[in-house]
Amino acid sequence: MTNASSLFSEIQLGDIKLKNRALMAPLTRARAENHVPTEMMAEYYAQRAGAGLIIAEATMVMEGNSAFMNEPGIYSQAQVDGWKKVTDAVHAKGGKIFLQLWHGGRACHPLLNDGKTPVAASAIAIGAGEEVHTPEGKKPYTQPRALETEEIPTIVEGFKQAAINAKAAGFDGVEVHGANGYLLDNFLRDGTNQRTDQYGGSIENRARLLFEVLEAVIGVWGSGKVGLRTSPLNSFNDMIDSDPVALTSWLAKELNQFNLAFWDLMRTDFYGKQSGDVMTPARELYQGNLVGNMGYSHQEASEAIQNNQLDAVAFGVPFISNPDLVARFQANAALNEANPETFYMGGAKGYTDYPAMA
Repeated sequence: MTNASSLFSEIQLGDIKLKNRALMAPLTRARAENHVPTEMMAEYYAQRAGAGLIIAEATMVMEGNSAFMNEPGIYSQAQVDGWKKVTDAVHAKGGKIFLQLWHGGRACHPLLNDGKTPVAASAIAIGAGEEVHTPEGKKPYTQPRALETEEIPTIVEGFKQAAINAKAAGFDGVEVHGANGYLLDNFLRDGTNQRTDQYGGSIENRARLLFEVLEAVIGVWGSGKVGLRTSPLNSFNDMIDSDPVALTSWLAKELNQFNLAFWDLMRTDFYGKQSGDVMTPARELYQGNLVGNMGYSHQEASEAIQNNQLDAVAFGVPFISNPDLVARFQANAALNEANPETFYMGGAKGYTDYPAMA
C-alpha cells in the first residue's frame, strides 16, 4: 500500500476486493427469532451495503451456546436459509459480507440453554457485578466447567461445520471471533486459562485452540476468505492478560503462517482497565492486512490509512445510526446520533429506521 491510499480507495483483502476501506464491525443487535435471521435483519444489512465489507454479528457455531438470548446461529437449515436472505439482500445492493463465527464460552448462561452448564478454558466465572439478560431478567453469570481435553475436537468440528454452513448461506467469507472473552479468547489470555494440558500454560499452548479452529475454517474457505478478530486489551467479560503487548507481538508473528484475508485488532479496552500500544507491534510484525477498530473517527481512520499504519478500519456504533456512513464520510456530512437504549431491545426502532442523507 502507498501513501496515496485513502479510506475510500479500493483494497484487496486476501481473495476479496473491496470498494473502500471502511468496514462495518460485527455488532450484536439481538434481532433474531429463535436464533434464526429475519427479514428485518436482511433489510438492516442491505441498508449498510455501502461499507467496503460488512462483518455480520457474532453467530453461534453450535446449538446450546446462547449468550444473548436473541442472537443468530448457523447450525441449522432454517438459519442457513435465513442468512441466505441476508446475503442476497446485501449482494443485490453491491455489498460484500462476512459472517463472524462465535462460541460464547463462559458468557453463556443455563437459563438461555435449557439448563446446560457453560464451558470454558477453566472453571472461572465472569466476575461479580457482571450480569446477562435472560428470560427471567438480568442474572449473574454462573460458574462454567472446564472443557475436557477430549471434548476440544468437537469444538473445532463445530467451527468447521459452521464455516461450511456459512458458505451454503452465500457469505463472501468468515471472521473467526477470537475476542472479548468468548471461548477462543478465554483460552488465549492467561487471566482465564489455568489449564495444565496442551491447551494451557505457554502462549503457544493457549493459542492452540484458536489455531486449530483457524486451520479447520481455512480448510473450508481457503485462507484468503478468512479473517480473525482479537482484543488483547479489552476487559469486557471480566478478561485480563498479564502482558497483552507481548501476546499481541507473539500473535503478529505466528499469524503470518496463515495468510489470512485480514487481522481485525481491537486497539483499546471498553472499560479502561488495561492500556498499552498493541497496534504498533502488530503493524511491525504482521505481514498481512491489518484492520483497526474501536473509536476511530473519520479523520483518524483516514490518517492511519494514509500513514500506512492500517490497511482498513472497522466502524461499529457509527454504522448503527448511519446506514450510509461511507457516503456521509465522503460528503463530510453530519452523523446521526445512536441511541444505546435500542441497541439490543428488538424491533425496528433503532435498527432499520435511522435515516440516510436527504
